[in-house]
Amino acid sequence: IGDSYDSKTSFLSSDGSLTVHAGERLGRGIVTDAITTPVVNTSAYFFKKTQELIDFKEKRHTSFEYGRYGNPTTVVAEEKISALEGAESTLIVASGMCASTVMLMALVPAGGHIVTTTDCYRKTRIFIETILPKMGISATVIDPADVDGLESALNKNKVSLFFTESPTNPFLRCVDIEKVSKLCHSKGTLVCIDGTFATPLNQKALALGADLVLHSATKFIGGHNDVLAGCISGSEKLVTEIRTLHHILGGTLNPNAAYLIIRGMKTLHLRVQQQNSTALRMAEVLEAHPRVKRVYYPGLPSHPEHEIAKRQMTGFGGVVSFEVDGDLMTTINFVDALKIPYIAPSFGGCESIVDQPAIMSYWDLSQAERSKYGILDNLIRFSFGVEDFEDLKADILQALETIA
Repeated sequence: IGDSYDSKTSFLSSDGSLTVHAGERLGRGIVTDAITTPVVNTSAYFFKKTQELIDFKEKRHTSFEYGRYGNPTTVVAEEKISALEGAESTLIVASGMCASTVMLMALVPAGGHIVTTTDCYRKTRIFIETILPKMGISATVIDPADVDGLESALNKNKVSLFFTESPTNPFLRCVDIEKVSKLCHSKGTLVCIDGTFATPLNQKALALGADLVLHSATKFIGGHNDVLAGCISGSEKLVTEIRTLHHILGGTLNPNAAYLIIRGMKTLHLRVQQQNSTALRMAEVLEAHPRVKRVYYPGLPSHPEHEIAKRQMTGFGGVVSFEVDGDLMTTINFVDALKIPYIAPSFGGCESIVDQPAIMSYWDLSQAERSKYGILDNLIRFSFGVEDFEDLKADILQALETIA
């Protein structure tokens, strides 16, 4: 399994090279002369003699034991992500929600308290509101920009963890990671950033001061809309705590899925560069269009955390949210008039995806209940793929014309 990521990749100076080679070029147990990482399909690993097993248990022999505890293919994916994040360790799991839930359960004690933000993935909110209370865990919910609210919560409660997305879903709000990390650490509170919308290329949450960074690798990291995965990166100590619980709970990523993550990451820097560019240019077009009421994108000066985003991000991501000038049916007509994107959940893949959150994620709630979370009937979340910008622009403009 080898040394830490940095000793293997010290000759690689850029994220683009790391996405291709980290975890694979050096340090891998060579079993073939193949350029690509082998997929090791096994549920268990054997030991030649009982003494070898004892040596393994006493850490004198490096190997694997059982598929839920590790796999050579999965380790390569973990090391590649660690290299990009500048992390001591990474745990890769079966989904982004698996990453979030096992992290929360591992690091927050029964009866503990967390702080999170108003804008977030709905399933994360449901877990915090309905499952954590069964373990006696309570939460303070603040606006992503409310540093005073965070400080107040830290002063009033023994807070184990501040957990937030940055940018958030679906309004792409940005938390000042450096500022909140310093504040939380002064109170002995851990900070975990869900950086799914940013990717490890656009934002280095650990370098900004966070203790952990988490991703739904299903999205940009995998990048091809063909695999579910999640990952958590940070110090060896914290990731080991999470890994220990994960070994009990399961939610293991199978090696074929791990290979798809490895394969997808080889083009991550190319895809993200294209998606950053397309999203920023399209956000500017949308903001100037008379049929668009409001655009949410951290790369725009109109975004409430634009200055924070400029400071802590090198690119602003491939997702743009916006409100068209109309009601539920007008917005449905706009979505249905689009020809290129798929109407689907998820984001970050090569194919553009569009969804109307009021229908896709919040249809079971009343309009009044949706409004509490800012989810209006005319809200659109558009994930830009790697298609040509001019084609996407023409498609969006023609769809807007249909509702003029």
